[in-house]
Amino acid sequence: QSCLSRQQLLAAIRQMQQLLKGQETRFSEGLRAVRSRLSTIHASLARAAPEPPAASCPALQAPADGRKFGTKYLVDHEVHFACDPGFQLLGSSTRMCQANGSWTGQEPRCAEISECSSSPCQNGGTCLEGLNHFKCLCPAPWTGSTCQYQAQTAPPAWSVTDDPAFSRQPRCAQIAQSQQCSCDPGFHMSGTASNGICQDLNECEVYQREGGPRLCAHACVNIPGSFRCSCPAGYVLLGDGKSCEDIDECSLSQDNCTDGSTCINTGGGFQCVTPRCPPAAGNVSYVKTSPFQCERNPCPMESRSCHQAPKTVSFHYLPLPSKLRTPAPLFRMATAAAPGRPGPDSLRFGIAGGNNRGHFVVQRSDRHTGELILVQSLQGPRVVHVDVDMSEYLDRAFQAKHLSKITVFVSAYEF
Repeated sequence: QSCLSRQQLLAAIRQMQQLLKGQETRFSEGLRAVRSRLSTIHASLARAAPEPPAASCPALQAPADGRKFGTKYLVDHEVHFACDPGFQLLGSSTRMCQANGSWTGQEPRCAEISECSSSPCQNGGTCLEGLNHFKCLCPAPWTGSTCQYQAQTAPPAWSVTDDPAFSRQPRCAQIAQSQQCSCDPGFHMSGTASNGICQDLNECEVYQREGGPRLCAHACVNIPGSFRCSCPAGYVLLGDGKSCEDIDECSLSQDNCTDGSTCINTGGGFQCVTPRCPPAAGNVSYVKTSPFQCERNPCPMESRSCHQAPKTVSFHYLPLPSKLRTPAPLFRMATAAAPGRPGPDSLRFGIAGGNNRGHFVVQRSDRHTGELILVQSLQGPRVVHVDVDMSEYLDRAFQAKHLSKITVFVSAYEF
């Protein structure tokens, strides 16, 4: 009987274990169902109520003859405005983006500062506008910054007196028993009221002596009542009547370069160039693959000196204005791997030669690029040569070298 009771007890335990296992399975399934239901509800709620986008305002532009500071147009962000020298800001110098999508303040604009608008010149003086200043041209016998003092009558030193085209009779009228005379714009009264003459004002001399704004980029030519600007040979006067622009003789086919040479436009002229590959030396020889590039012929396997020689030699020509502000990036070298081949994992750049190496430095601009920087200004006219090389390394092992031979044509002028 005791044996039977033991078997019954074991059977009862097995039944309890099976019952617990079934309960555990149903509990796990219930948990999974609840978790799945919660995920479904969360996803539907997220789709139904997306995050509202950040409110923004319309883009703003810098005013003509002015600048804008600030590039974000979101709510509570500010944009600031300023005018170029010689102009004053009208409107709001700062505008803020509001929650309703509009900007605070008024649209700014830059108006030219008129020093002569208040008529500062007394006693019939003529007011000339300058950059942030004015000058009074006084009729005889008046002098001073605003023609406030009487002086001895004498023709000014900057008047032209020997050419009849530069002198005119004044316009006179009888006003209240006295004669009043005046001159055309660009002319200056000289002499007494009874025998006065209108003499041309040499604007080129006046502005040069008084330290006023530069009238012309190159040369100022005085003409009766006014002035005009001229440009050196090889340049053309722009529509503003002051600036000079280089004539591209190469694109206009105004050059005389023969077959086999290439026309390079320079400031005020052109150059005919004929790049030549380095002469053969030992196992190293080159073949021209394009008008401006040479490639090294295959090297014998055992020739270390050949493998160390430049794999490519390229020629580059840069026109520069005189006295260019520095530092100025001039030239960029980069590497590119052939398809299916691993590219170099490091590069080294250096200045390999030239006749003015002290004016330049080479610096890395990113992992695969180096730049030639002008660090000391060059005054023209002159021709400067500088050679830049780029060495490629893979796993610290030298792979190849590339040489760029750069010729800089520096103009005689600063434009």
